[in-house]
Amino acid sequence: MTTTRRDFLALAATAVSPLPWRVAVRQARRPVPTAAQLAWQQDELAIFLHFGVNTFTDREWGDGTEDPAIFAPANLDPMQWARTARDAGFRAMVLTAKHHDGFCLWPSRTTDHSVARSGWRNGQGDVVRLFVDACRAHGLKSGLYCSPWDRHEPSYGDSPRYNELFMAQITELLTQYGRIDEVWFDGANGEGPNGKRQVYDWPRTFGLVKRLMPDAVIFSDAGPDIRWIGNERGVAGDTNWSTIDPAAVPYPGAPGDEVIRALQTGHPGGSVWRPGETDVSIRPGWFYHPAEDAKVRTVDQLVDLYFTSVGRNSKLLLNVPPTREGLLHDTDAARLLGMHERLTEIFRRDLAAGRRTAWRPAGDRQASLEVDLGRTVTVGIADLREEIERGQVIARYLLEGSDGGAWQPLARGSTIGFRKLDRFPPVAVRRVRLLIEETVDTPRPVHLGLFAVG
Repeated sequence: MTTTRRDFLALAATAVSPLPWRVAVRQARRPVPTAAQLAWQQDELAIFLHFGVNTFTDREWGDGTEDPAIFAPANLDPMQWARTARDAGFRAMVLTAKHHDGFCLWPSRTTDHSVARSGWRNGQGDVVRLFVDACRAHGLKSGLYCSPWDRHEPSYGDSPRYNELFMAQITELLTQYGRIDEVWFDGANGEGPNGKRQVYDWPRTFGLVKRLMPDAVIFSDAGPDIRWIGNERGVAGDTNWSTIDPAAVPYPGAPGDEVIRALQTGHPGGSVWRPGETDVSIRPGWFYHPAEDAKVRTVDQLVDLYFTSVGRNSKLLLNVPPTREGLLHDTDAARLLGMHERLTEIFRRDLAAGRRTAWRPAGDRQASLEVDLGRTVTVGIADLREEIERGQVIARYLLEGSDGGAWQPLARGSTIGFRKLDRFPPVAVRRVRLLIEETVDTPRPVHLGLFAVG
């Protein structure tokens, strides 16, 4: 995954356009999340770890000609990665077990381009094993990214042969390390040594993962469980349905403006539940580069990312690349902890908790929720949540406040889903009212939290 990924994906075929925005006919039964999808979204925060030969060549994309001997982390410590993630409030980590250069961070039997040919631990090391063990030791879920594009493998471009090798690599990763919670793919694609573009067998790939690790969620541009949010800036769509028309993004890497729009917003009438994951790096690049040590995102910027990802019905996958030592850099770790402290302070006290509320349906497509705070308080953040175990239905809402006089608008929005965070100028209110103005099915009571920090 790099910031120039779409340059390569644009060479693929044009995808089918998504459904129109409005839904004229209510579905008989709307999609709902599986237990695994629900648990995945409830985690809210995950760390992405881009680590491999690129870490030592100071590149973003390797070309597969790297000497495995360059992989030589002096103080590799996945326990430090997991401890930092846990202390910063993250609940999962995803490791680049193989990136586009084809270098495997485990001793794969499918290739000579792996840690087994490096000098690290005399060729006896296994980064994936250490990573998975560290996740378990610190109570984190573990995920593995295995790039389908392999710039080292001679069979790449000979589609049947390479697909067999790729299935073997996935089998190794999902049979040797115990439970894996997320299997991560992108659609990066190129030409092999024979000059032919590789044709991936995605149905077979997804089927293999489901057979070997049935409780894992699969991420790719096209799902089948989790979809990409359409950019690498850390910004989910302000309108973001967890439902989508699967024909709109038919395969990982499908290009086109309509595909990006579908990934960003989903579809109110979508036939499958496929929530969005928002991936972004804490640094300008995805792999560690010493020249970027002074360019790490600030705590304020990381908090903003939380609001534009988790706060828009998505999950944040924040890349924090290990250094050549094999550690998370002190600056990166400090910013993660600072983000956690700031968010803890922001959401420390819900001013609406325990207050009297009134839920009032208005027909079968509208409703209102009113909260009496009991006294005048200053609020600047609203935390809205649907009961997504039963689906997502809200398409438009208005939040209003009053301090005894007329109702004044505080925030407007479209979708809510798992969580919608609205920030607005701090205002003194005694009562707050949520008007649900449009839905795609019968609305159900919504959770409303109110916080002082703007």
